[in-house]
Order: sequence, then C-alpha cells, then structure tokens
Amino acid sequence: MTRNVVVTGGGTGIGYEVARRFADAGERVVIVGRRRAVLEQAAAELGGNVTPLVCDLADPDAVEAALGALPATVDVLVNNAGSRETVIGAGPHAVLARWRGDFERNVLTVVLLTESIRDRLPPGSGRVVTVSSIAALRGAGSYGAAKASLHAWNHFLSAQLGPSGITANIVAPGTVAGTEFFGPRLDDAEVSRRAARTLLGRIGEPAEVAAAVYFLASPEAAFITGEILHCNGGELLGR
Repeated sequence: MTRNVVVTGGGTGIGYEVARRFADAGERVVIVGRRRAVLEQAAAELGGNVTPLVCDLADPDAVEAALGALPATVDVLVNNAGSRETVIGAGPHAVLARWRGDFERNVLTVVLLTESIRDRLPPGSGRVVTVSSIAALRGAGSYGAAKASLHAWNHFLSAQLGPSGITANIVAPGTVAGTEFFGPRLDDAEVSRRAARTLLGRIGEPAEVAAAVYFLASPEAAFITGEILHCNGGELLGR
C-alpha cells in the first residue's frame, strides 16, 4: 500500500535524501520548508510523487494555514527541519537571541507540526522519525541543548502514541557531508579532523542517514519506539 509521507526540511541535504528514499519506493511525499524556490526545484528533481509545501514551521499561524494542504492520513512524519542560530556576541541580548533562535528552529519546528497532525497518524502503523544530532549528546551550547530537548520530548511522545501502535524514534547523525549546516566551515582540514574522531575514519553521507530514517519508518521496525539511533560512524558510542 502506498503511504503518505511528510518530510520537513526536505529541500536540501539529509531531508532531500530522505524524500528521495521514500519517493523511489513509490510513496507519496510532501516536502515542507520555508524556501519556495528550493522546494520546487527539489520536487522537480525527485519526480511526480513529491509535492512542495512552503511553511515556516516555527510559526503556529503558518502551521495552521498549511494543515489543509497536508494529507488527511499521514503514515510517516519525518521531522528533519532545523538549523543553528548564527547570532554571536556577548551580553544577555545576544545570548537570548542565540538560545531562542536555536529553540525555535530545532524544537518548535518539530513539536508544532507533530502535535498538529498526530491525529492523522494511523493506529497500528503510523511512524514519527525525528532527526536530532550528535550535539544533543556531546554538548554544543544552545544548539545541543535544543536537540537534547527533542530526546526528552520523544520519550513523552512515544509513551503517548505507543498504546495506538504508533512508533516515535530519533536518528542522531554525526558530521554529514553535503548539507548546508556547516557551510564553508567544513573545509578539507575540518573534514579530516572530524573523520579522525570516528571509528570508521570518515564522515557520513546524507543517504546513510536517510537509510536509518527509512528503516525506522518501515513495517520491520514496528517493535522499536522511544529510541535514539546513533548514526555517527562510531564518533560517539551509544550507551
């Protein structure tokens, strides 16, 4: 049976590869993000099963307005949208901007949409997969704290959805090439430094994270919920 899949942040990087993985399997995919041109280009590249939807997921009014364009049944929700706040500087105003920005971009973008469409998840087969980060476990200031809050929230969500047979899991990637997250900071020297921290001696690829997401959304993963799947090449070992 063809499933309806919603992928946030689906226009680039990991989200793009997640959308590709589901589209290649014949699923109907909606990619959600803020940038119309990026989404439309991605949808055109990924094929007819992919529909773009422009929405600022940190804005509750925008989320409400977008609900009518989302499927009445959402079989799989992949919460991938997120970014790092770039505000720098000292003093309470800069600190507030940085922490508030990271919370809005990485927590509200997940929670507002998930809570708005959770009643559309089909009992017995619904899947929620949220993309976090190794930063949630290593630290990384306001960004790491925002991602760590998703882990706590996912424990809560999985307990609520579990009695209905709906699973909710986290994928926590390490350093991944081919995304907009690092920008010019991920030069050859930085890639080598980060690769040396892993057990495999390399950084990851978006398609590898997408494969982890796809597995957790599959029928084979029906007995896995409330978990954090590390996808970091052994840079940080799970406990």
